[in-house]
Amino acid sequence: MFRPTHSSVEAKALLEASEGRTEPLALAGRITVMRPIGGGAFADILDAGGRVQLFASREILGDELFAQFLDLKRGDWLGARGPMFYTRRREPTLEVHAFELLTAALRPLPDKWHGLRDVEIRYRQRYVDLIANPDVRDVFRARTRIISAIRKLYDERGFLEVETPVLQEVPGGGHARPFLTHHNALDRDLYLRIALELHLKRLLVGGLERVYEVGRVFRNEGLSPRHNPEFTLLESYQAYADYEDVMRLVEDIVVTAADAAGTSLETSYQGEAVDLTPPFRRERMADLVLEHTGRSAAGVELNDLFEEHVEPKLRQPTFVMDYPIEISPLAKKCDYDPRFVERFELIIQGREYANAFTELTDPVDQRERFEAQAAQRAAGNVEAHPMDEDFLRAVEYGLPPCGGLGMGIDRLVMLLTDQASIRDVILFPVMKPETPQ
Repeated sequence: MFRPTHSSVEAKALLEASEGRTEPLALAGRITVMRPIGGGAFADILDAGGRVQLFASREILGDELFAQFLDLKRGDWLGARGPMFYTRRREPTLEVHAFELLTAALRPLPDKWHGLRDVEIRYRQRYVDLIANPDVRDVFRARTRIISAIRKLYDERGFLEVETPVLQEVPGGGHARPFLTHHNALDRDLYLRIALELHLKRLLVGGLERVYEVGRVFRNEGLSPRHNPEFTLLESYQAYADYEDVMRLVEDIVVTAADAAGTSLETSYQGEAVDLTPPFRRERMADLVLEHTGRSAAGVELNDLFEEHVEPKLRQPTFVMDYPIEISPLAKKCDYDPRFVERFELIIQGREYANAFTELTDPVDQRERFEAQAAQRAAGNVEAHPMDEDFLRAVEYGLPPCGGLGMGIDRLVMLLTDQASIRDVILFPVMKPETPQ
């Protein structure tokens, strides 16, 4: 087995610290460029750290090995040994004293990928997209750093990272159509989860006062630049906190994620300036609707007016507060008006980035809300919240006062890496069936 001794980054750093030539070392990667020049040949190989140049010559390798080197092609995986040196153009280069073909590529690499005609192929063949487009690799490295930084923030604040079931008897915690599957051994239908909420809140009942999960959820909905049926959701629940506390947490998450991505708080998204500096604007939904439409409303009508006339106009980060109770079956009522609940959504550039509540802890009220949702389901609303008797039983044991948060990781990564489509930040998005060639 060929084992590289250094990465391309390490090899370049070693050369920079040397007197212009290093001891022999071993590098490995995929060939992206081959340039024969007389009795020599230059090649670029690509590893996880980036590109590095190789130089092979007939003089060093001999006729037979040099001919074998020239037979290598773009896409092949190559291991090479030799010292690093600088060319006359100060290009860090490995002088090939020995090499080994590690894997031969049977399909040629594309010369370039650009334009809308290639976008479907890029998403479907992400493995080639990652080879051809360094910027794509950078986006997914940023995604990993963002998620790691968010986890660190939660861990440092005493939250416990947990895992909850993906297969659920009752797909609760959100308004969405679920995917249905079947468990053969038990001969029962189960659903892929649409949210993480109800199991996390069960853990607060059990005494775990601060919990969070970063997990995949599944919603049986259409494809769009904002929606993929499978996506990554962050949810957290904190005892003795309300939605005001969660607003401050969200601000900290955005700042932490921006720092991890290397993005300034005063940035832009798709050419439009965005200022992510806290504190974010805070406004009641009813006040925003009155401001933009001149109409006072409540219930579903208020939400419809907001989504049509207000939400698209909210370009800078805004916490929209106090939602109608009819569309918020898991949130605590506002003390000033029981028609509204202590719920907010973070809106940036006309899109929702987070959804949070002061959680409903009254088991009687919770049962009544679930019953109202069940009536809507019976009337044909397939996205109304289903009845969950086990969750109600858990709440009857006593759910402490708490604040909860749901935040879409994919949309946050889109914002911080300036990507237009959710498919640009999901390595393997759901695609339409491939058309036979």
